[in-house]
Amino acid sequence: MLESTPNLLQPHDRWMQLALNQARMAFEQKEVPVGAVIVYNEQVVGEGHNMRETLQDPTAHAEMIAITQAAETLGSWRLLDCTLYVTLEPCPMCAGALVQSRIPTIVYGATDPKGGACHTLYQITDDSRLNHRASVLGGVLQEECRFLLQDFFAQQRALGKK
Repeated sequence: MLESTPNLLQPHDRWMQLALNQARMAFEQKEVPVGAVIVYNEQVVGEGHNMRETLQDPTAHAEMIAITQAAETLGSWRLLDCTLYVTLEPCPMCAGALVQSRIPTIVYGATDPKGGACHTLYQITDDSRLNHRASVLGGVLQEECRFLLQDFFAQQRALGKK
């Protein structure tokens, strides 16, 4: 269930703003504007934005870059006690990587009706058949996250890109 009670969302706004900053960097680089930060003990230990076009790498999603950076920063692939903030609901690849990295909490902004794997199309992060699960909160700064994506795709359509 997508929770969006304002008092639940407010403590997460600060970190989601940092994820939005990452998404804006992606936008400026003509990448789909998705940004992510990973927080541990009130410190950002990983951050990233989409870089698929820049790196010509289909796995270069914001979450994947942030996970790699956080694992390096913490010296462990197990990202226990961390929280991921991401501007768009994770896709199946990223949701799987988040489960594998043992991140216990995922907070996202906009839902992804075409590829969301936490609440929308799939529930990978809460699948009881898997060994690990994550708590997920969606809808944090949802409008801001959604508008950034809509602006990007409107520009792409105006340029004749699909």
